Amino acid sequence: MSSSTRIDIENFGAFTQYLIDRELVADASSITMMRLDGGVSNRTILIEGGTFRWVAKQALQKLRVKVDWQSDPARINQEALALEWLPRFTPPGSVPGLVFHDGEAHILIMDAVPMPHENWKHMLLRGDLHPGHVVQFGYILGMLHAATGRDAAQMAVVFHESRFFETLRVEPYYEYTCAQHPETRSFYSTLIAETRANRHTLVHGDYSPKNVLVHENRLILLDYEVIHFGDPAFDVGFSMTHLLSKANHRHGLSPSFTEAAGLYWTTYQLQIGSCPWAATVEGRAVRHTLACMLARIDGRSPLEYLDEAARDRQRTFTLRLIAAPPATIQDLLDAVEAGLRI
Repeated sequence: MSSSTRIDIENFGAFTQYLIDRELVADASSITMMRLDGGVSNRTILIEGGTFRWVAKQALQKLRVKVDWQSDPARINQEALALEWLPRFTPPGSVPGLVFHDGEAHILIMDAVPMPHENWKHMLLRGDLHPGHVVQFGYILGMLHAATGRDAAQMAVVFHESRFFETLRVEPYYEYTCAQHPETRSFYSTLIAETRANRHTLVHGDYSPKNVLVHENRLILLDYEVIHFGDPAFDVGFSMTHLLSKANHRHGLSPSFTEAAGLYWTTYQLQIGSCPWAATVEGRAVRHTLACMLARIDGRSPLEYLDEAARDRQRTFTLRLIAAPPATIQDLLDAVEAGLRI
């Protein structure tokens, strides 16, 4: 095992020497480091020098959750690949620049998002909901799906790796949740099969407000470790889940959040309207939303901000809708709004 594979970026002394050895920095006195909240799957460090601000990430083998959840840290290579390619398919400035990548040590360094910025999830949790941000959220995803769908042949080759999506999404969100609710087995197994069969665009796989920073009213997208070529409906359902779960959390603001979810879907639709696969997305997106909404209660990664009453409420109406899924996103939003009034 080489010395680089043993490096732990949270050991600031050793990591500083690592950066010096690779001529990324001149010496220890030229930089400062600070540990960041990297979520459950990475170590994350902010590095600041005289002329730069970088974020370093190192993928973990065992994720930081209560249940046993492991994934190959080589997924950091997918993230580096995404940082290289996504600027071609997304609005200018919506993806950080790639600085350095060490696949052996599972380390990636990218440009830090300029200050001041705020995490969009934190804004939404306190009820700070702006239609302009919602429109951008739908526009970026729609633009990504439409553009990569037009370049499907190349994207299918470059982003052929889907095992991280399987270990970080399909198993912990769908298969694990299904095991907790055997009555959903047919629903989840059918959806998993459809997800694997529908390969049309790049799929971010973690398209969530927690992975969005807001700088000068502009959304900047982060975290691409499960990106792959696959089913765009997953991204829609996964992201819709976060807006609707926050409607559940901020109960008094639930109409505003469900209205925002409708605006998000409408904006997304405008971007993908001419795509040959666009007509088939909505039904699967509805079912992905329901699958993820239950998974964020009873899967391996439950939403930490929902209290027991909110979890019971979301579990109850989601299980009811899984038994008879709505046909359209608007039908889904109406049903969720009715469920939130219980």
